[in-house]
Amino acid sequence: MLLSMTGFGRAIQSFDSKTVTVELRSLNSKFTDVRLKIPHNYKEKEQEIKKLVLDRAHRGKVDVNIEIQAITGAEQFSLNEPLFRKYVQEIKRLSAEEQIPTGDIISSVLRLPNVVMAAENTLDEKEWTIVISTLKEALDNFCAFREQEGKILAEDMAMRIDTIKSNLQKIAPFEENRIVKIKDKMMRSLEEFMGKKNVDKNRYEQEVIFYLEKIDINEEKVRLSQHCDYFLEQLQDSSTAKGRKLSFIGQEIGREINTLGSKAYSSDIQRHVVSMKDELEKVKEQVANSV
Repeated sequence: MLLSMTGFGRAIQSFDSKTVTVELRSLNSKFTDVRLKIPHNYKEKEQEIKKLVLDRAHRGKVDVNIEIQAITGAEQFSLNEPLFRKYVQEIKRLSAEEQIPTGDIISSVLRLPNVVMAAENTLDEKEWTIVISTLKEALDNFCAFREQEGKILAEDMAMRIDTIKSNLQKIAPFEENRIVKIKDKMMRSLEEFMGKKNVDKNRYEQEVIFYLEKIDINEEKVRLSQHCDYFLEQLQDSSTAKGRKLSFIGQEIGREINTLGSKAYSSDIQRHVVSMKDELEKVKEQVANSV
């Protein structure tokens, strides 16, 4: 089961006169990065919240937003009076120096950071229980979203790996003709350089055999086929968090395709190699978006 690294999950629960809303969003990242936006009085629970998310998120940049609102709209707020006065004094001083009208200074100052804050309350255990329950529900929705997206990624990657295998099979008809062309080219070069009568046929055959061994692609074909099968096998595996493993297998597939291209000496084979490279690049893009 493959999981997408991008995900979204949301859950809402109500209790007494409050509503708890938890929202999770994730984007691509090589590492796991959990960023929290939570009420000020929940700071002591930050590590506990992060652990719950990390245990399910595996990998990616995850934003967690927890909001607690009073259903009646009767949230309590406090005014940071010292900070308010300081802002007013500084603004008046600067406006006098620069001869700039102060305008509606009160509404402007009230919008500045930390002037108006929600009143700090001690952490309520009942509220905390509801928050955890809502977070777990949001995580369930988040993981379900990732799983659904992961199925789409897996289907696309499987199709592209099958295309690589299909191109690999299409190489076979051109291999024998490739060898004939190489032998003829070597013979023509020898005859032009040394003259037809001076060519040692036995030595020529030895050199041809040595050269053909160097450009033989059977091992690369076998390894490439095995890597593709292993990639498809991992896609079907029930375990999660296998994006890195698929990335490593993809690197091995790329290595064999590149070697095939360097040994091809055939425009027909090269066309299939180019097609395989194109499909592999698209696979890598999808792997980069998987957990």
